Amino acid sequence: MRIGISANALKLSGGLERYAMDLVRGLAAAGFEGRQKPAFFARKIDSSLPESKLVEAHRIKVSFLPGKLRDVYFSWALKRARNKARVDVLIGCNRVEGSEIAICGGTHIGFLRATGRREKRSDTRQIALERRQYRDARVIVAHSDMMRNELRGLYGIDERKIRVLYPPVDGARFALADETARARLRERFGFKEDEIVLLFPSSSHERKGLPLIEKALGGAGLPIVIAVAGRAPEKSAPNVRYIGYAKNIEDAYRAADFTILASSYEPFGLVGIESVMCGTPVIFPACIGCGDAIDESAKHVFKSGDADDLRRVVAAAIASRRRVSGNAVRYDASVASHVNALLALAEEISGGR
Repeated sequence: MRIGISANALKLSGGLERYAMDLVRGLAAAGFEGRQKPAFFARKIDSSLPESKLVEAHRIKVSFLPGKLRDVYFSWALKRARNKARVDVLIGCNRVEGSEIAICGGTHIGFLRATGRREKRSDTRQIALERRQYRDARVIVAHSDMMRNELRGLYGIDERKIRVLYPPVDGARFALADETARARLRERFGFKEDEIVLLFPSSSHERKGLPLIEKALGGAGLPIVIAVAGRAPEKSAPNVRYIGYAKNIEDAYRAADFTILASSYEPFGLVGIESVMCGTPVIFPACIGCGDAIDESAKHVFKSGDADDLRRVVAAAIASRRRVSGNAVRYDASVASHVNALLALAEEISGGR
């Protein structure tokens, strides 16, 4: 059985690109190498990455087209490329027609509805491509219960076509640290002993809710620091501190007291799983997809978009502050487990033809 993976890029990134990289490593660990190497289709391939040697890389060039036409062209060109590579089962980690297994890490209709954005012509094209992908797929893998509900309610997908598989996390990288190691990390990041550090990992501050967090906590009189990791904030605020890109984000999780997001739309929110695996509880809105996958002891939940409730929840979290001990993740987050589940689906699809 020849497996194919489609993604926007094979490079260090977030979201579904990072997920696709996890699949590459997981398939290699499961024995898919040599002649069985997965075929990987993407717009960009970073050949310096070790993962690029674990796949048969196929770059589909789209840069000569206007941005609004690239998704549709990629999907069209992929059909020929996968046939040439003799792919039996294609795992679609981006919007493409013809993927037997379609990965749903977010829906465009759900995003527009949650953010209150008016649908433009470019959105209509993306939604149409999304609908065709879901229509043609043999199985749709939803990365959260929230995504399953959107697929059913917003796209009219039959429940029997959907499988909920929470995304994987590298347990060797995201793991607990003892108090001595944690104290060294806090010193390295410049966090003082008496500071309550709320880590805000983000490259899209508006969507992740930084303005709401600043509004809720700016004049709250609480001894907190909002430590922004990722893209630098456009403007400074008294209790906001930029700590850089934080390539080793696991160290930032371990050094912080809480991880915080206030997203208007968060289909899963992998940072929540990563954080609690590093021992740091989360402060998240009720709309976040990973909420069902985190134990009650490791999360503090506020009403989405409500600054007053966020302020109340943060104060309560600080008052009962404690590290996460034991496994607060309610599923097997290992890459091996996730890849095995996908392979079982692929075998079922391949054998059913």
